[in-house]
Amino acid sequence: MSRKYKFREANGAYFISFATVYWIDVFTRENYFCCIIESLEYCRKNKGMEIFGYCIMPSHIHLIFRSENGDPSGLIRDFKGFTSRKMLQIIDKNPQESRREWLLWMFEKAGKKNSNVKHRQFWQQNNQPIEIWSLKVFEQKLNYIHQNPVLSGFVTDAIDYKYSSARNYGNDDQTILEIDRN
Repeated sequence: MSRKYKFREANGAYFISFATVYWIDVFTRENYFCCIIESLEYCRKNKGMEIFGYCIMPSHIHLIFRSENGDPSGLIRDFKGFTSRKMLQIIDKNPQESRREWLLWMFEKAGKKNSNVKHRQFWQQNNQPIEIWSLKVFEQKLNYIHQNPVLSGFVTDAIDYKYSSARNYGNDDQTILEIDRN
C-alpha cells in the first residue's frame, strides 16, 4: 500500500471510504443500515470516535472521523471486524433476504481469495485514508460525501438522503446519527 494511504497522524481527522467485497449492494434493507448506525454510535460513545461526516451507500461507506485515543487504524479495524461478523450473521438469519444464498456464496468466494480470512470476507481490505489537513479539504470531502447519493440518483437534494450527515448539517431534526461539530 502506498505511503500516502496510511494513518500517519494519530490525532488527525481523516476522510475514509470502505466498500463491500465486489462492491455488492448489501445496504438495501433497514436492519442492515441499523447495524452500521448502531456500530458507529457505539464507537462514538465507547471507543473515542469523533464523526464529522458520514454517508452509507448500498455498497460502501464514507466517513470523516478522528480517533480521540490516537489510534485511527485500530478503530477502523475494530469497526470493520465487528460489522463484518455482525452483517454476515444478520444476512444469514434474515428469512426475508431473497439474495441470502448468493450473498453468502460471494462473501465466501472473496474469503477464499484472501489468506487473512478464515471463512467469509465482507469488507474490502483497503481503506485509503486521506488526512483532513485544512478547512478547504474538510469542506471538499464533506461535499463529496453529501453529494454521493445525489450523483447516484437516489435523491435530488442531499438532505433528503436518510443515511447521510447532510441532514445534520442542514439542521434537520430527522437525523439518524449524532455527529461531532468541533
